[in-house]
Order: sequence, then structure tokens, then C-alpha cells
Amino acid sequence: MNACIRAVVRAGLQKGVEVYGIMNGYEGMIKGEFKKMDSRSVGNIIHRGGTILKSARSKAFMTPEGRAQAYAQLQQNGIDGVIAIGGDGTFKGAMKMTEEFGVPFVGLPGTIDNDLFGTDFTIGYDTAVQTAVEAIDKVRDTATSHGRLFFIEVMGRDVGFIALASGIAGGAEDIFIPETQTDLQVVSEKLKKSAHKESYIIVVSEGDDAGNVRDISDRFRQMHPEYDVKFLVLGHLLRGGSPTANDRILASRIGIAAVNALLNGQHNIMIGWQHNRLSVIPLQNAVKHHIEVNKELLEMLQILSY
Repeated sequence: MNACIRAVVRAGLQKGVEVYGIMNGYEGMIKGEFKKMDSRSVGNIIHRGGTILKSARSKAFMTPEGRAQAYAQLQQNGIDGVIAIGGDGTFKGAMKMTEEFGVPFVGLPGTIDNDLFGTDFTIGYDTAVQTAVEAIDKVRDTATSHGRLFFIEVMGRDVGFIALASGIAGGAEDIFIPETQTDLQVVSEKLKKSAHKESYIIVVSEGDDAGNVRDISDRFRQMHPEYDVKFLVLGHLLRGGSPTANDRILASRIGIAAVNALLNGQHNIMIGWQHNRLSVIPLQNAVKHHIEVNKELLEMLQILSY
């Protein structure tokens, strides 16, 4: 997100407008935590994870009174339009502000889950996958050395895109994701046929129907007492760290595009990246439509894990 903030600030300044950062998301909007930004404000941040503007959930913003207070702060500080980086919750809040007060919003997809319609990639997804792959590679070393079966859990409560991508790139023997039904007995039979392998790694999305990685590991120990079964939860490790080059470029591209869109009178839209070019869709479409898992990747897993 820092690369995106940098792009928005410098594109806005280049266009001759004043740019303000809102600290702590919608909570900061309610409290009037506005910070005037210049080029120096965003210097030396493109390589940093997280966000220099911070982020916070806001229960107050979910109420009409809270949004009215946020609007009053925008008016008081002379804010003519807002560029919001986030996911489903951020965009729903933006639509409410436009609906109730006519505030122009442009949304930018910032979620590691990659679960927003209208963009092939979201800011942070590539970095999260790369971080997961690096962890899987390291676990593979110890799994091979000691002949262990590892279950590695990655973030993805509702969608399994991180698990699927990192599992394939990391050479996982199986991947459990919410989009497909997990049958541990079938996995057990597959394990018996793969007894010749030096190690066995299964990547689990946290929202899988078989349960959390600890419970799955316990059940497998009972099914296969002959194996040394271990588990690892990567969790919030995936949300931090220096962003990949792809994430930095994506964030910069759509950040500049968001400024241009706002100044050209395009409101209540999301800027994304689809089919190797910029994409523009209504915010309501970004949060309304469900993203389907790529079946070709599922077929690829079956072939490569043979």
C-alpha cells in the first residue's frame, strides 16, 4: 500500500492539487486526522510493507451518525474527493458515503486474498504468495531431511487463491481450499500411493471445510501413526514484509490511474488490472460478484503432484 500512496501523492501534486493523507482509515476520517502530504512525505517508502497512513476498523463509521461526522470533517478540511485503498469493507463504506453525501470516491484493490471482482491482481497478493512460497521451501528442507508430513496453513478464510498459488509454486503434494470439498480419506489413499516420496507437504487455506490445520493434523496422526506429522500456521506473516517488484509496479500504476480518474470526474469506481491493462468497474460490482477459482490450476496440481 505504501507504493500506492506514493503514486497517488506524487500524481496529485504533479496535477497541481493538494493531497491529504487520512490516518487510520475511516476512524481517522471521523476524528479529522488529516495530514497534508508533499513529495518528501512519501520518500523512501516504496520498499516498505504495511502503510504509513495506518489502518483501523471503525464501528462508528458503520452508523449514520459516524458517517455524518466523517462527512463534516471532509467538508471542514476542504476534501473534494477520496481515494480509498482496501477491500470489501472499505468499498462498502465508500459507497455509503457517496450514496448519503455525494462524496466522490475511487477505490483501489488492497487485499492479499485477491478476492475482488474486476481485477486479476490486488495489491499485496503477489507479496503474500511469494512469502508463503519461501516458507514452504524452507519447510521442505526439514521435511525431506526427517521424512515428515507437514500441513502448512495460509490465510484465506473465504477464498483459497493464496493456498492454490503458493502450493503449486512450492511443489505441494496437495492443497486444501474452501472452493473444493476436502475428503481426508481420499488424501490418505493418495498418501499411501506416494510412500516413495521423501517428504509430503499439504498447504491448507484457513477457511477449508476440513477444519483448521491443528485439527486436520490430529486426525491424520490417528489415521497414519507411522508418519511424523507436523503443522505450521503462517498467519499474519503473509501480511508484512518488503513488497515484490510486481506489487510495487501494480500499486504505482493503479495509484496514478486513480488520480486521473478522480480529476476526470469518474466516481464510485474501482481501478484494477485485468488482461494486462487497466480496468475500471463500479464499486458495487467489485463487492457483489463472486470470484471463481481457476480450474486449470486445480488440474495442474493433480498433474504436478503425481
